[in-house]
Amino acid sequence: MLDFLKAYKKLDPSASGYLEIALLYPGPKAIFLHRIANLFYRFKFYFVARFFSEFARWITGIEIHPGATVGKRLVIDHGMGVVIGETAIIGDDCLIYHGVTLGGTSQDKNRRRHPKIGNNVLIGAGAKILGAIEVQDFVKIGANSVVTTDCPKNSTVVGIPGRRIN
Repeated sequence: MLDFLKAYKKLDPSASGYLEIALLYPGPKAIFLHRIANLFYRFKFYFVARFFSEFARWITGIEIHPGATVGKRLVIDHGMGVVIGETAIIGDDCLIYHGVTLGGTSQDKNRRRHPKIGNNVLIGAGAKILGAIEVQDFVKIGANSVVTTDCPKNSTVVGIPGRRIN
């Protein structure tokens, strides 16, 4: 748990202490409640899982579906309006800003419909990453970009539609 708080302290220059981060930042609360919701989801207690998910959304403005897979040390900065879909997979040490959507483009319940995000990925405010695509490790996605295709390792993607600039 301390690694999780250290990640916030490292990435947010305005954070003055661990207690402040744990109690007053919406991201840690949303992720903590998601971990509980995900546990119930894995045991097929869907109603209870959705209850925790809904409660987290109500108090933080961050919606993480209980079925989503969230890696270690995910930092959601500010967080209002973040939506993470059911089959989304997020790697370790990622940074997500407010208004980001990891959304689906298919109604097929029998396959992954949401993005897979690698490790050490930065997703700028308002970005929309849609469909069963893969964003590999060390990718930076610019604010308000709309990404619907795979992103190779170490790339920077910006624009509508998202295009690689390096």
